[in-house]
Amino acid sequence: MRNIATCYSEHAVRVSDSYCSGPLNRSYVSPKLIPSIQHAVSFTYKTKFSPQKHLLVTITWYRKLICQGFWIRICEKMPCSAFSDSSTNSHRLVETKGAKNFESCNSKIEVHWDLTNAKFDAGPEPINTFYVVVLIDSNISLLLGDMEDEPAVKKVTVGLPIAKFSLVSQCEHFLGNNRQFSTKAKFCDSGLAHDVVVKFEEEDEGPKYPILSVFIEGKRVIKVRRLQWNFRGNQVIFVGGVLVDVMWDVHGWFFDQKPSGAAAVFLFRTRSGLDSRLWLEEKNLSEKNHDKLGFSLSICVSKNPG
Repeated sequence: MRNIATCYSEHAVRVSDSYCSGPLNRSYVSPKLIPSIQHAVSFTYKTKFSPQKHLLVTITWYRKLICQGFWIRICEKMPCSAFSDSSTNSHRLVETKGAKNFESCNSKIEVHWDLTNAKFDAGPEPINTFYVVVLIDSNISLLLGDMEDEPAVKKVTVGLPIAKFSLVSQCEHFLGNNRQFSTKAKFCDSGLAHDVVVKFEEEDEGPKYPILSVFIEGKRVIKVRRLQWNFRGNQVIFVGGVLVDVMWDVHGWFFDQKPSGAAAVFLFRTRSGLDSRLWLEEKNLSEKNHDKLGFSLSICVSKNPG
């Protein structure tokens, strides 16, 4: 699949219209629903050591039938996904407690973590009673959890300089063919976390005319009719005074006959300014232009694990 923002860049000036890629001969028939399960969530943080040095740290929490844990990856530019088993820069940490040293991006990395008593909600990400500490070249580059006052944390961080870090990307992965997917996201560092819900509904004419709705804090901000025509598109919304591009690609979800291709992607990306455009934001991602990185939330949904 092409990068979803690249597909829509040339349409960025049309801030309120979805577009179609032609009609489909097959109509959508609602399947028997399987509850969707969040099996992985990935967070990418921008760390700044100096005006000249920035790095990206991605933590991916995952949950499988027999195990759960997290991946870590250090990158110099986006995208910085830690999901790929084949990536030489990705490291899977399966123990509940431990430490790991490695090198990446010409830097020495130390990771210390303790999930022994971690509490989890419905997803794979711990919500409290845990810590993850990432040191890059003896700088505290990331500190997650609520145990910063624990002796084990203080032992590895005492006297070390603290790099400035901020969340720039959040990617949620769901399995199952439920019609509703929900999460929370902060669209700016100083803002509050917002409830985000993406939902497939039915038009009055029946199930072969599905509707895509997006809700922020319970308020519908996007409604796309006739998804058999508008299966890809983009609109712009304001969230807490921040301009956010919303893009979707649901063609595979409704019409792909291959089980492995039955997927949908939703992308929420903040703009770096009111006069910015999607192609400019894409350029910032592809280049090492870290100062202009905004926040992006992606929701990826697959009907089948394969």
